[in-house]
Amino acid sequence: MVISMDNNVEKTIITVVGKDTVGIIAKVCTYLSEHNINVLDISQTIVSGYFNMMMIVDMNQTVKEFSECQKDLDEIGQEIGVLVKCQRAEIFDMMHRI
Repeated sequence: MVISMDNNVEKTIITVVGKDTVGIIAKVCTYLSEHNINVLDISQTIVSGYFNMMMIVDMNQTVKEFSECQKDLDEIGQEIGVLVKCQRAEIFDMMHRI
């Protein structure tokens, strides 16, 4: 998938890691949909019963503050027993630049 480099896209990286269970993707994507956050790209794997997902989303159309989304997604993760991290793409890129 090609991601548009349009300046109007406010890219955010969401990662989800934990023991695999039913409904992880549904729970996270339902929250995103309800808050008008568009999924641009998604990758998920399950290795030996452990779930790992990385999403690139566009938060440009949501009315929620970034920090509020971080808190909400963290709470969703706690509810379903996984770790959910939400980072701005530019911060994520700087953290992983070597």
